[in-house]
Amino acid sequence: MSETPKNAEILARFGHDRDNLMPILHEINNTRGFISELDMQEIACHLNISATDVYGTATFYSYLNTEPKGKYVVRLCKSLSCDMAGKEAVAAALEAAAGCTFGNNSNDGRFTLEYGNCMGWCDQGPAMLVNQNVHTHLTPATAKDILSQLK
Repeated sequence: MSETPKNAEILARFGHDRDNLMPILHEINNTRGFISELDMQEIACHLNISATDVYGTATFYSYLNTEPKGKYVVRLCKSLSCDMAGKEAVAAALEAAAGCTFGNNSNDGRFTLEYGNCMGWCDQGPAMLVNQNVHTHLTPATAKDILSQLK
């Protein structure tokens, strides 16, 4: 399978050893926002491994996207401590502000709402990531404010 110019440039920076799988997946995900099935096939050819192996790795990690996401990926912590700190009210406020439910993209392509496993801010919950930016001690009002600043 021939490589697209975008992938050829990325793949050229990495050797053909299987140890390069995660760095390649991260690079494509960060460059394009998601890793398509075609990308996975090209990676498999480059590393001389099965496309199933690449797919299994890409779908295992929640921070690797295998479908297009919004410009801002909002991941709300779903740990018990965030539940106890008011996560449900924050989730409802995020859905209202983004115009979509969790697990979906907003119609304008600006937001994707997702739940994430424990993010390590148990003493500062509810917590969320917006792309790579951390937000803690959330209330429904602060959650709405954060999303309104991104519109």
